Amino acid sequence: MTTPELLDAVAEGAEARGIGTIWVGEHVVLFEEYESRYPYAEDGRIPAPPGTGLLEPMLTLTYLAARTSTVRLGTAMLLLPQRNPVYVAKEVATLDWLSGGRVDLGIGVGWLKEEFGALNVPWERRGRRTDEYLEVLRTLWVDNPSSYHGETYDLPACEMYPKPVQQPHPPIHVGGETPAALRRAARLGQGWHTFNRSPGELATGLAELDVHLEKAGRSRADLRITVCPYFQQLTPEAVEGYAEAGADAVAALFFAFTPEDVARAFDDLEACREAAARTAG
Repeated sequence: MTTPELLDAVAEGAEARGIGTIWVGEHVVLFEEYESRYPYAEDGRIPAPPGTGLLEPMLTLTYLAARTSTVRLGTAMLLLPQRNPVYVAKEVATLDWLSGGRVDLGIGVGWLKEEFGALNVPWERRGRRTDEYLEVLRTLWVDNPSSYHGETYDLPACEMYPKPVQQPHPPIHVGGETPAALRRAARLGQGWHTFNRSPGELATGLAELDVHLEKAGRSRADLRITVCPYFQQLTPEAVEGYAEAGADAVAALFFAFTPEDVARAFDDLEACREAAARTAG
């Protein structure tokens, strides 16, 4: 399990090595038995051993905000349709305020139906709810007064302060590989966060994204493209390949189980970080 001491070591190492963003994921609960299919593993099972779990992402990033000053703080991915959007807007704005404007909000629609059931949240129409919740976030962050009237959420005129430090609001990175996710990123996102693609597969996905961007009257320049290789092997050559395919950033999995493991884990990624710095230059 992640401990405060482990997070302290990660924060210190990320700052010292010039890491761009620390990304954290979300699952409130997991299940020993479930019918849902995990989309990133061939066997459809999430690679989480029994007795393990994820820390709540907003609290984790708030902890990290107090221990960092330059690294950005991101969710990959916050499961937006499982949450109340007004509280999400408040939490993200608060974190952005306290961190001096360092939040990247990555969102996804979720894949684990059983988790929605545990939260007493409908699984159906979660894509539509996600789109409307993003509009609720925007109005609470940007407008005064704020209001929204949709099919799945109704927000009466109200005020929310403080507003985020970042203007007009913290970047929203849409996660997912489906056509619906690409359409959502093209219409509503400031970033697309994709998982488990090789450089060639990233290029294919970006070609699909470009079609949706054109329909939305936008271009690739409007989005930051982040790729997490996940089960794909990450090497300096792969980092260069991702850059050539169109990625702006590579998010590496970080394997450290004790504070003593952290320096080694950063060392293991150093050649890839150097390759990313070369491609950015």
